Amino acid sequence: MPVLHINQLRYQFDNGDVLFEAFSCSLTDKRVGLVGRNGAGKSLLTELILGEREPSKGKVVFTLPQSKVGRFQQLPSTLLESSQTLAEFLGIDGVLHALVQIEAGCCEPHWFEVVGEQWTLRESLLEQLAALKLPDDTDFPCCQLSGGQLTRLQLWRLFNADTELLILDEPSNHLDAEGKQWLQQAMRSYAGHILLISHDRELLNEMETIWELSASGVTAYGGNYQHYAQQKALTVNALERQMDALRKQQKKLEAQAQLSFEKAQQRASQGNKVRASGGQPKILLNAKRNSATSAASARAKNEQHRRESLSSKAKALQDKYQSHKAQKLHIAAGQTRNGSLAVISQGQLPFGDAGPVNFAVSQGMKIQLVGRNGSGKSTLLKVLDGCLALEEGERRLSVPTYYLDQHFGALNAAQTVLGSILDSVAGVTESDARTLLAGIGFRRDSVHRKVGVLSGGERMKLAMIIATQQRPSPLLLLDEPDNHLDIESKQILAAALHDYTGTLILVSHDPVFVEECGITQQFQLQLTR
Repeated sequence: MPVLHINQLRYQFDNGDVLFEAFSCSLTDKRVGLVGRNGAGKSLLTELILGEREPSKGKVVFTLPQSKVGRFQQLPSTLLESSQTLAEFLGIDGVLHALVQIEAGCCEPHWFEVVGEQWTLRESLLEQLAALKLPDDTDFPCCQLSGGQLTRLQLWRLFNADTELLILDEPSNHLDAEGKQWLQQAMRSYAGHILLISHDRELLNEMETIWELSASGVTAYGGNYQHYAQQKALTVNALERQMDALRKQQKKLEAQAQLSFEKAQQRASQGNKVRASGGQPKILLNAKRNSATSAASARAKNEQHRRESLSSKAKALQDKYQSHKAQKLHIAAGQTRNGSLAVISQGQLPFGDAGPVNFAVSQGMKIQLVGRNGSGKSTLLKVLDGCLALEEGERRLSVPTYYLDQHFGALNAAQTVLGSILDSVAGVTESDARTLLAGIGFRRDSVHRKVGVLSGGERMKLAMIIATQQRPSPLLLLDEPDNHLDIESKQILAAALHDYTGTLILVSHDPVFVEECGITQQFQLQLTR
């Protein structure tokens, strides 16, 4: 019995663009992973499933109450702009307040009713907060938590809720290695169904089924991500063979058409010679000419029909192949400089648990910042960029910096994709900008899409192009650039950063991505507690 059934679902934007055609599928397995390229509509599909957006056609039917469905959304969370405390977010502030009143000697029955049987709530909560590496102050503001801490808090509440289906949209974003291990264990222990929207290969390898979302809808692949990747590779190879065979047919058709044309020309030439000699009756020659003309016309129509048929097949194959073909991220080469590019001496960060920071960055270095969630990795990048000041110590820079934050703050949601490049990269031509954008999937009129409607992955790739095309070449400060990227895009970005000759400092919790980036060294933030 499926927990949900998707029936002939289709979505079309107001401008007429179709995101995906009508498709149907059912969620029956306990663990299903949803994958697809950035912009394929994974998060939008989640909104359609949950009824937050109306489909153009079709419907979603649940076989369980909506109250039994839990959802984790990608950051940025509304908690970042909220004044809620940990206790308020968890919905236990009333019980904690009642305990305080009773401990202060208040014996009103109301407080005892509020507490009920939860006399050890404070102690057990503090134990859980410590295990989750969260502040042990229940009045701590959620907006001051790091991205990883906020993710753990939201997921912990979700896994402890009374649900039978969890829809998790990129739950491992911002989680450090310890946090990912906790998430994996929580998913394994969860008794209900999980629909996981993710680009995390480790998590996807724990799934029973992989759903791939594309323009044609959802295609189901039995098995985990590794099995899915193998099947995809076979599909790409088969498409390449079909396209090669089709090109050979087209070439053969054109050769046959040329040969037929040459023979017709020869026959016409011979007929003209016979007509000029007067050796045959004119009526017979006219009949032969009409017959030849009719045959040539029929042959031409047949050739044109075959040509159109092959062309139609070629376009269909090409479209299908493009959906599998790897994109390309063009990153400009960095400029060479001598000496230290950035130095921090005895730096005390304004936020985080890190002790005094001492490090220097030289030309060509590719450094990974390492530290648990909340240690101050993002804060250090902001200090280097000049957004924040050290409380103590010294910061020296000899190059410009470019900070690519987790929430794409450098992008203007109201600007177009093409306009973003033209406005942010000095001296770039529209032709060059279109070439750069074509490499990440923006072709023809799609370059006029607004940044505000792009997926997280599409925004990250756009921001990365802008960052690496700056002149003079900056020190790149990359704060989890892989978080919103699909798996193929992660590999593309990693390959580009691997070949990048400039200098960069990277924060990422994906060990596979870090290795593929060609990181030369790590810098560990030492904690004070």
